[in-house]
Amino acid sequence: MSPYKGRTGLKRIFNAAGYSFDGLRAAFIGEAAFRQLVWLNIVLVPLAFLLPVTRVERAVLIMACLLALIVELLNSAIEAAIDRISLERHPLSKNAKDMGSAAQFVALGLIGAVWAVILV
Repeated sequence: MSPYKGRTGLKRIFNAAGYSFDGLRAAFIGEAAFRQLVWLNIVLVPLAFLLPVTRVERAVLIMACLLALIVELLNSAIEAAIDRISLERHPLSKNAKDMGSAAQFVALGLIGAVWAVILV
């Protein structure tokens, strides 16, 4: 058993949920891109329920939108970790940040592609 691990059982689940909400709060407060994606989801998710699509298509539309939020959380975590290590410019730091940004770019492209394929 690792000395760095915390509680087990139900207490661990409650702690993990609290950490998750702390992360969502930190992303919403500190990351403009995350806030923009939240607003995009506030528009697109209800719109998915108003469109004449099947339940499976609706689920795919919503999952594509939520995926972009997940990728933005991971991208922000990468950026925060790199900045914590050092604010000095370094090629590996740039690569890590650029790859996180590229992942978000692909996720946003996925939203557009999924919505286009289902609606066109």
